[in-house]
Formats: sequence, C-alpha cells, structure tokens
Amino acid sequence: MRLSQIIANLLNNAAKYTDQGGRICLRAERDGNDALIVVEDNGRGISQDMLPRIFDLFAQAAQTSNMAQGGIGIGLTLVRGLVEMQGGSVEAQSAGPGQGSVFTVRLPLLLAPALPEPPAPFLGPADVPALERRRVLVVDDNVDAAEGLSMLLDLLGMEVRTAHDGASGLKAAAEFTPGLVLLDIGMPDMDGYELARRLRAAHGAQCPTLVVVSGWGQPEDRQRSMDAGVDAHLVKPVGLEQLQEVLKLVQ
Repeated sequence: MRLSQIIANLLNNAAKYTDQGGRICLRAERDGNDALIVVEDNGRGISQDMLPRIFDLFAQAAQTSNMAQGGIGIGLTLVRGLVEMQGGSVEAQSAGPGQGSVFTVRLPLLLAPALPEPPAPFLGPADVPALERRRVLVVDDNVDAAEGLSMLLDLLGMEVRTAHDGASGLKAAAEFTPGLVLLDIGMPDMDGYELARRLRAAHGAQCPTLVVVSGWGQPEDRQRSMDAGVDAHLVKPVGLEQLQEVLKLVQ
C-alpha cells in the first residue's frame, strides 16, 4: 500500500508539470542491494534553486495560468516521509526549466538470510515507532495547509483534528484536549498570538504544547510568539524531521 502511494504521488507530480503530449516514464531496476524506482518526464523541469527544497512541505515552484492542476506541494513531502520510513531515500534531478525531471526512489531489498530463519520484520527508522500516539490540533485558516499537516501527522501515527479559525480552535482544544497545538499566525478573526494567550489563560498548567507554524519567521515574530506563551516557532516549509522533534517535546 505504501509503495503504491509513493508511485502514485510521483506520477501525479510528473503529470502536473508535464504538458499535454509530453512523456512520462516509470521504471524499476536493481542496483546492488537496493531497488530503484524512477519516474522521469520531459516536462517543465525544476530550477536549481528549487531542487534543494523540492521535498519540503508547502514548497512549490511558480505556476503558470494554463497549468492543469494546482496544489501546495504536499505530495512530494509525503513521498519522502514514506520512503524514509521504509529505510530508503528519494532524490530529484533536473537540468533546469524546460528540461524535464527525474525522481529516483532507492529502497533496500529484502535479502535471503544465510540461515533458514525467517527475517525480522522491518520497522523503519528507530525514532518513528518510539513516538507515542498524541492528540494534535492543527489551527490554520488555509484549509489545504491544515489538511497537509494533518496527513503528515497521521503518517507519524498521531490522532489529529483541524480548525480553521481562532474561535473554532479554542472550542476544539476544550473538546479534543490535545497534547499539542500547531497554529498559524495570520488568521483573520483571531491571530495565532491571541489564540496562544487565550489557550494559556483557559488551560493554565494543563495547557497543551503550543507551536507556531507560519511563514513569518523574523526575530520580532519569534519574540511575539515567546511573549504570547508559545513553546516553539517553526517557519514554513516544515519537514517530517521537525515535526518528529516537536512531538518529542509533548509531555
């Protein structure tokens, strides 16, 4: 099932950035003790400055108005998360805009044991199973962004609920009793700073861990988060590794 999700997301990404009449190639091969899955297209390509960020959450190259599909760059982040949980890696290559793209997934093969004993089941990276299941509330007026974070948290085994404004966030926090609240700053009715202050006032010592996830990351933004009682301030795009570290902070 996970392998299907990986390939589907890579093919969907290739289709999104390849014009009608273009070519998309999917192939698999063996490279030593690894299996390689390669998705190659002759589409719009990736600029060199974008390549290092292509798997980051919400990272997305500039679009043109005649693009068949939009999106906010969640699919490739999920690909990386799924691949790494299987002990593999994924990389992107492109000669630049208009030169197409190549995405290569590398996964370890299950080798036959030297002795006739069944191999131990592969559990993925050691830190992923160690994460306890937590209740996480995501508050963001951008519905797509909230759903993207929810998908990643679900991938990490968390129980997730979303809210899309400050008032709904307060109500959800009271009903859902999360251990962690991920909140955006720029919301129309009540910004993230005010939401954090109200959560602190409402829950006191039992307040969940509060983490800002925002595109605002200047020193003054971080200071305002600290003044509002926020425990950590993350700047978009946020990767799986950062989410894992934040989850470890939850008591």
